[in-house]
Amino acid sequence: MPSTPGNAVDGFLAGVPNERDELAGGGAQLTTPNGPLSGVLVVDLSRALAGPHAAMMLGDLGARVIKVESPDGGDDTRSWGPPFVPDSDGTQHSTYFLSCNRNKESIALDLKSEDGRGTLAELVRRADVLIENFRPGVLDRLGFSMHQLHELNPRLVVLSITGFGHDGPEGTRPGYDQIAQGEAGLMSLTGASRDEPTRVGVPIGDLLAGMNGAYGVVAALHERNATGRGRVVRTSLLAAIVGVHAFQGTRYTVAGEVPRPTGGHHPSISPYGLFHSSDGLVQIAVGSEGLWRRFAPAFGLDRPEWSTNPQRVADRAAVTAAVDEKFRAYPSAELLARLDALGVPAGRVRDLAEVYTWEQTRSQGLLIEVDHAALGPITLPGPPLRFDDDVAGAAVRASHAAPPTLDQHGDSIRQWLAEAGS
Repeated sequence: MPSTPGNAVDGFLAGVPNERDELAGGGAQLTTPNGPLSGVLVVDLSRALAGPHAAMMLGDLGARVIKVESPDGGDDTRSWGPPFVPDSDGTQHSTYFLSCNRNKESIALDLKSEDGRGTLAELVRRADVLIENFRPGVLDRLGFSMHQLHELNPRLVVLSITGFGHDGPEGTRPGYDQIAQGEAGLMSLTGASRDEPTRVGVPIGDLLAGMNGAYGVVAALHERNATGRGRVVRTSLLAAIVGVHAFQGTRYTVAGEVPRPTGGHHPSISPYGLFHSSDGLVQIAVGSEGLWRRFAPAFGLDRPEWSTNPQRVADRAAVTAAVDEKFRAYPSAELLARLDALGVPAGRVRDLAEVYTWEQTRSQGLLIEVDHAALGPITLPGPPLRFDDDVAGAAVRASHAAPPTLDQHGDSIRQWLAEAGS
């Protein structure tokens, strides 16, 4: 039956309100977090990055996330490196795994065994959300097809992430980020020239698929509040990348142009991009004619043949060279100060050491301190969302939990399931 209107979070719950109490002890269930998704239980069957990132986003919003891993080494990313960081016993921990598994519990289950499948079934019965990124057909062979999952729990929202879609002529292809970046056209837009297609420096297809999946889950939970039933949410690395083609996509679908890479400069706005100062690099964004009319006279660039953006884009090479020549007369700090006084958006190109020591980064709650079960206190990049009632610098949750060690919470989860079933 449809859930009763009222508290939105109550409508998200699977109807087991007293089975999520805290447990004590080092390997225990995480303390019930605050946040908009507090009370939502997520079972995360995914590995690598897209699914784990989606699950982490839901955990950042207050959901309880139970990560189900293989007893044989756990999530693939536990072995991805270097870099690895050793604990006091010499065990190596992957920084890749640490990047996408905060605010989760870990239980190791052999899903090819009767016991492992039985424990998963009990988790599914109590879950609000299940996340998986197996190749199409794998869950079916394990006895957990979408139909069987909804027989166990009609209110379950399932997020299924694949490489190229769950159907279609190439739906069975495995999905790895760089392959998807190439196949989905992103590499053809990125780099210095068409002869040097370049991958984005982070696994952007995985990350975008995780983000799309997380917002699809939240929408499905909201819908379930009215219908009383869950549904399957699907996305893929292909869909995630095509979904952010933005104006480059309509250049082809509407104008019939095939976009090519333009290096550190914008294909549709000029000047907009990367330039040299006397001691480094700066970026500017002259994104309107009003900005150009302030910028150009200040640097001796107010030529009639460059008075409009289409003219400047058509003559981009010359505009870029002229701006670069003017900028090389200034040290970066002086140049950025002058641009700021003109109201022209500009900035440096920071490496990650500079980003993570930048006070602005810290002021936004983008670094969090957690206590890892094996490594002790560590610093992680934090969640990107804040809500209006947060104190200054606070993130969505009042506190965060470190990424778990393999099966760290297995005993406490099994205890919770036994007590809930008694």
